[in-house]
Amino acid sequence: MTSAEDTGARRGRGERGGAAARRAARAGGGPGGQLTYIKRQVPYYEVLGEEGLALIEANADTVLEEIGIEFRDDPEALALWKEAGADVRGQRVHFPKGLPRALLKTAPSVFTQHARNPERSVQIGGGATVFAPVYGPPFVRDLQANRRYATLEDFHNFVKLAYLAPSIHHSGGTVCEPVDVPVNKRHLDMLLAHMTLSDKPFMGSVTAPERAEDTVAMAKLLFGEEFVDRNTVTISLINANSPMVFDDTMLGAAKVYARANQACIVTPFILAGAMSPVTVAGTLTQVLAEVLAGAAFTQLVRPGAPVLFGTFASSISMQSGAPTFGTPEPSLVSYGAAQLARRLGLPLRTGGSLCAAKTPDAQAAYESANTLNSTILCGANFVLHSAGWLEGGLSACYEKFIMDVDQLGVAQKLAAGVDLSENGQAMDAIREVGPGSHYLGCAHTQANFQSAFYRSIVADNNSFEQWQAEGEKTAAQRANELARRWLDSYEPPALDPGIAESLNDFVARKKASMPDAFT
Repeated sequence: MTSAEDTGARRGRGERGGAAARRAARAGGGPGGQLTYIKRQVPYYEVLGEEGLALIEANADTVLEEIGIEFRDDPEALALWKEAGADVRGQRVHFPKGLPRALLKTAPSVFTQHARNPERSVQIGGGATVFAPVYGPPFVRDLQANRRYATLEDFHNFVKLAYLAPSIHHSGGTVCEPVDVPVNKRHLDMLLAHMTLSDKPFMGSVTAPERAEDTVAMAKLLFGEEFVDRNTVTISLINANSPMVFDDTMLGAAKVYARANQACIVTPFILAGAMSPVTVAGTLTQVLAEVLAGAAFTQLVRPGAPVLFGTFASSISMQSGAPTFGTPEPSLVSYGAAQLARRLGLPLRTGGSLCAAKTPDAQAAYESANTLNSTILCGANFVLHSAGWLEGGLSACYEKFIMDVDQLGVAQKLAAGVDLSENGQAMDAIREVGPGSHYLGCAHTQANFQSAFYRSIVADNNSFEQWQAEGEKTAAQRANELARRWLDSYEPPALDPGIAESLNDFVARKKASMPDAFT
């Protein structure tokens, strides 16, 4: 990074100290500290051998060549594909074998998403894993246990909680949908919240191309125009309209971000059995075909623009059609997609803490744990919906957010692997204690007890009598209290007053330039 770029990255920097981070690492979470993105030290879990991977890749090539992918209502996209050598028939594009893969050779396998505080910048790809919060729910389950439509206040609260959570590395995007703000203006309030209430990296708006343009414009105010053109400062979710369609809204946003050198996560949104075949291999074939087409498109727009291999795959109840989570088949899709992404040389987005439960109960815990476990083992690089997801993504839940943050801390400790340093080997402790004694008082234990084991911020490990004396609280009740304490303790990170003023002025002018629209 040049000195000018470094100055741009530091413009809004807030200070958070190392001592607080160490306290957070010991305790597993809490205000005042931050864990770096995960630097994986454990191997990948893989479910497909070379023969299976080659078969799925060949089937995806067949889909692209014989069936094709529709690029709807975007003449420019069709013209770009035709110029690149694809067979364009109406709105359907048929791809010569190898064309998408050849285009993707310019896409980076690893890149940095810069935060306004450089200490919060994250690596996307390689052995890194980045946790981002829930994305998209129109409802919240609030701190009074009411299910209601989300408001801008809720949005601010979840941004604050994500900022305070050490095991959340990214502020995310639409952490909930603030329905009390006009549809055509709410993206401005959401972006402003991410940029001012947090100093972690954030996501851009994709609900219309002009909203993506607003994202880039505001990012330039925050980071500086030259810095944004040379670096990735935002990452955005570009969903395929599965099966095998990209619509003009997503294509328009993808073009804006790719041209601005900003990252796109090309993600088939799959409810297997409805939007893809019911089988794992069939779903992986379709996912790969859609990602190849969508990701390669970003390279037509700007070679070298960062792009991720995304997949969101759920099974459904074949009796009711409702999405189901934490089941084996989507985990197998995640494992297979991760292998395909690594072979393609693209970072992977998948997984999260997903569940269909309506409250933060045992169903929510089991389903989320199953999803998160496969997320870590498969090697996902960017993880949306890491915390707060409830009710199949229809609700963001405060208590679930805190409970998930706790489990993300567990996952981070697991991904760090086994410490084989001299301290990790603990030979001095073994020599000191010898046969028949105990390790509680030895020097090694005394030196390491604060950080030796992950310490849950939610679990109650006390005696029954102590738990009873403290009110017989459930995990959800303890999480509720913790969420309240975190919000009460929140202090915004420092931001240059001139930048804050320019962002507020931009939002005010944009809002004044158009009437309210609620559809």
